[in-house]
Amino acid sequence: MIFSVSTEPSSPAMSNKSKRQLGTLPRRAVSLLTALTFLVLAVTGVLAFIQPFSIGIIGLHSLMGFVFIVLIGLHIFNNSRPLSSYLRSKTLWATLAFTAVLTLLFWWQPSPVKTVLGWSGNLGPAMERFEMSEDEMVFDYSPSPDYKMRLNVKTGPSYDTSPPPQVAIWLENQGGYHIKTLLEPKEKFETSYWSFKHAGWEKAKREAEAEKDIDAVTSPTANGSFDPADYILPSDSKESNPYQLLLEINQPGDNQSSLVYAVEIDNSLPRGYQLLDLKGFPKREADDEKGKEVWGLYYVDESFTTALDLIDSALLTIDRAK
Repeated sequence: MIFSVSTEPSSPAMSNKSKRQLGTLPRRAVSLLTALTFLVLAVTGVLAFIQPFSIGIIGLHSLMGFVFIVLIGLHIFNNSRPLSSYLRSKTLWATLAFTAVLTLLFWWQPSPVKTVLGWSGNLGPAMERFEMSEDEMVFDYSPSPDYKMRLNVKTGPSYDTSPPPQVAIWLENQGGYHIKTLLEPKEKFETSYWSFKHAGWEKAKREAEAEKDIDAVTSPTANGSFDPADYILPSDSKESNPYQLLLEINQPGDNQSSLVYAVEIDNSLPRGYQLLDLKGFPKREADDEKGKEVWGLYYVDESFTTALDLIDSALLTIDRAK
């Protein structure tokens, strides 16, 4: 039995079809990867907007963004001919103008855009956050996931947001020395007591830097340490030093001095809820023997009226995970 084997070449149509399929494989892969990467970017972008700050989501969104840039470059390379024809069309100028308008609008952030951004649950990774409304002022301070501080100030009948009161929040050690500013006022001259305390701290820091002796600022003294970590996040809470949180508030234009409220915090005797007490109003005293400026707190007298009604109550809560 004789078998015959055909040696005729395959048809040109079949050969070209096979080549087209092989040739389009990288193009199909780039297109699918671009679509899938865009899907990841879209999902993580929405999550980053509606949820609180998460380094995992932000990191995933950023890194996939770099991958997306590479894929877009490959997509442009694979489709250079049709894209080049788009560059010669009138549509190009319309799309450029539309993109430029959106970019400027989102960068400028007028009121409607700020309103939309205000819906976001992602307020960033900042340790300090201050929000002011007609009913309350809320200050959050979270130096560690294990230590979250919130100061909630309920406003009184004299409180007015136009113009808003000037508020300063800071920490002091047992010796009454400033160790950390948590909230700095926009108009420093309105909060004279904080300005005095903060100026003393800045002067001590400059002198230490001039002497190239950083320990001069952070080392323990007879009045206690100047390092905030020794108080807020001590290595051993049983041996930690008590410290004070102070709030100074002043309503511009009321012709009255600012008022200072304070509360003592002791991590060795942790309390979850504490009310701030009115300590008095600041007043400059006679300079000391070395000519240094001196300020003190004095009891509130009958000259204070509306200033006493700026704050109804100030509650400090501390969540210690450990």
